[in-house]
Amino acid sequence: MSTPSACKFTQEHEWISLSGDTATIGISLHAVEELGEIVYVDLPKVGAQFGQMDEFGTVESVKTLSSLYMPLAGEVTQVNATLVKDPGTLNESPYEDGWLIKIKIADENEYHDLMTYEEYQQYLSTL
Repeated sequence: MSTPSACKFTQEHEWISLSGDTATIGISLHAVEELGEIVYVDLPKVGAQFGQMDEFGTVESVKTLSSLYMPLAGEVTQVNATLVKDPGTLNESPYEDGWLIKIKIADENEYHDLMTYEEYQQYLSTL
């Protein structure tokens, strides 16, 4: 579905791919590698609305529980049901099959403030 170079990123390691007013959201390969084996994903219901950087769910691994933050304000239009049944899909394919949710964005201007792939890679080098 998405390639990292075509995505924007947050400092909390979420990625976002925009197509019109629909955004697909996931977590970066870096986040997946840091988490280790993912065993559970808690995602919102379709219709839920969130502001930018609101917590919208959690990812649990054998190491830790990590919060998920909304890169853009919007309304959830689709949830990746595959992850509920097989959360390990995130480990295998974070940018394609392991996407988390899709939203109808509220403000496209928020998208332009997110990091490009190159900026995200530079940010990772400072951690």
